[in-house]
Amino acid sequence: MSLGKALVLTISDTAAAGKREDLSGPEARRILTEAGFDVAGIEILPDERGAIESRLRRASEEDFRLVVTSGGTGLSPRDVTPEATLAVIDRNVPGIAEMMRLESLKATPRAALSRAVSGIRRSTLIINLPGSVKGVRECLTAVRPILSHAMDVLGQSSLGCGET
Repeated sequence: MSLGKALVLTISDTAAAGKREDLSGPEARRILTEAGFDVAGIEILPDERGAIESRLRRASEEDFRLVVTSGGTGLSPRDVTPEATLAVIDRNVPGIAEMMRLESLKATPRAALSRAVSGIRRSTLIINLPGSVKGVRECLTAVRPILSHAMDVLGQSSLGCGET
């Protein structure tokens, strides 16, 4: 049974300009597909806060159950994915980002520099991932066991007041 429709957004100036192949997006798609999601596609956006916010808003209106972003979560001035995500979510889900950082810290102390966030807009779960293939793999592997339950709960909440 499908966990629902998912979207992968790769956030990278160089990949958006065609100067670098996107490797993290396909890795995210592979893991999410194995987890039971119908991944509608991978879209590449530049590190532009307005563009990221706009696409996240539209994704929730297009009934994506899950949107994962890859990239833009570091310390560079162009890394604005967390700010864009925080601007559009209705509710923060800090435990997901904490869980991913905890797992990544086992591999590198640099994981402490991640500013990734996660939250809910309407009934869409949005999760920021690092921009590397290794980071995507570590983080999605960490949260994969809770995604089915998250989709169940969000699915119930989208039925309307008082319905379960």
